[in-house]
Parts: sequence; structure tokens; C-alpha cells
Amino acid sequence: MLVDSHCHVQDAEFDGDREQVLERGRQAGVSAFVVIGTDLDSSQRAVDLADSHSDVYATVGLHPHNAKELDARALGALERLAQSPKVVAIGEIGLDYYRKLSPPDVQLGAFRQQLELARRLARPVVIHSRDADKETYDLLAFHEEQALPDWPKDRPLGVMHCFAGDLTLALRYITIGFMLSVPGTCTYPKADRLCAVAGGIPLRWMAVETDAPYLAPQSRRGRRNEPAYLVETVTRIAELRGESFQNIADRTAIATAWLLGLGDISGAEALETSEEVK
Repeated sequence: MLVDSHCHVQDAEFDGDREQVLERGRQAGVSAFVVIGTDLDSSQRAVDLADSHSDVYATVGLHPHNAKELDARALGALERLAQSPKVVAIGEIGLDYYRKLSPPDVQLGAFRQQLELARRLARPVVIHSRDADKETYDLLAFHEEQALPDWPKDRPLGVMHCFAGDLTLALRYITIGFMLSVPGTCTYPKADRLCAVAGGIPLRWMAVETDAPYLAPQSRRGRRNEPAYLVETVTRIAELRGESFQNIADRTAIATAWLLGLGDISGAEALETSEEVK
């Protein structure tokens, strides 16, 4: 089984063939699709898509690019959307100091408010961080302190989407309860740092994603990405770790189900105590 932990198949790029894209994903072995909101409109569309498909789940949130849109009305709308039983996390939220489409101080304020929303609703978070490693880590370490008294024992607090840091930073995030998600860029020729992460962290703390329609793997680089192409990413991770494709697929699926509460997570509890987790 495979779980695409982060995709945007509700976006307009898929309006012409969305059902076919989902079906191609299923035929490739994808058993669950987590569709990610980046603003109020995309969050609503993610919820609508999840409500109409048993194997689709949604997250709701304002991406740091859209942080300037977060006011009291928008925050209330996000909270209402999050009440849907198919909403499994708050996100994609965080900081992006590369493009700075919203001012850094505005991004920080929106990030804090949405972390607080996630804490109040007891939902994990999906984190975007670009060129803001220190600020992101510091805020998430504080979030851990605030959330842990009421948080289920040993369940992750969230996932670092498209993680781009080094192995040292990855292990620091694990210590504060965050999983790392590996995208298709691990298949690129010069992805040494990401490959070190994909090969070096415990599978219990790894998710895999397409970020479709973005970041297609090497064989389709420059074209629209879709969930079926997750196979190429998992194949590369298996090569890096010297393990079978099926083991990587199953264990990242279980870990993601454990993070997001996708059905029975008893398999994740077994994963935690497995001798294979190192």
C-alpha cells in the first residue's frame, strides 16, 4: 500500500481529468490521498473532494504565501471547515522567507494563530518551511511544549512537508515529534542532502508525497505530477536504504496513518516497537 501524504489534486490543473488521476493513483497502489489546503478556497475544495471519495482526506490552512489573508473571519472559516470528519490536519502552514509573498512578520503571526488552532482542535499540522529553518524550528519546539500535556502519547505532532534540510535538522525535528515527508525530488541527480535524509531517518518517522501537480520525479521532470508517480519516489528510497519497495511503501503508509488517524492505527503501534526501527 501507498499513501500520498501531500497532494493538491483539487487544484485547477486537474479539472479536466481529476477522476482519472485518482484512478491512476489507485491502480498504481495508492490507497489514500491527503489533499492539502493552501487558502480558504482550496481548503473548501479539498474538503468537498474528500467528502465525495472514501479514500481521500483533506487538510485546511493558509500557506505562508497567503498569510496576509488570515484575519478573524478567515480563522473562523478555517475552524468551521476543520469540523469535517474528513479533515485530518491543519495545513499547509508555516514560513517561506524565499519568496516572501506575505511579509515575514505577517507570516509569523499567521503561523502562530494556526498552530494554536491545531492545538485547540487536537489536530496534527502540515508544515511548509523554506529559508526559515531557525524560526520554524523554534516555533514548533514551543508548539510541542504547549501541545504535549493533552496530546496522545507517542503520536507525532505533525509533518515537515517536502523537507529540504539536512539529516542533522531532520533528527532534531524527530526529537520534538515531527515526521519528515520525502518528495519526488529525491530522484533528482543532485539531491544528495535529501537522499541522506531519506536513507538515514527511521521509517517510523517518514512519510512520502508527490506535492502534485508540483515536483514530478526525474522521469517526468518538468511535467504535471500526480499521485501515481509516487511509485518512482518510493523505488528510489528503497534503493537508498537497501530495502524492498513493499517494505518502504507499507511502513510509510502505516506511519502516515498513525500521524493523521487514517482508520485503524494498530499497525503503527506495532511499527513503533519493531526491531526494524533504528
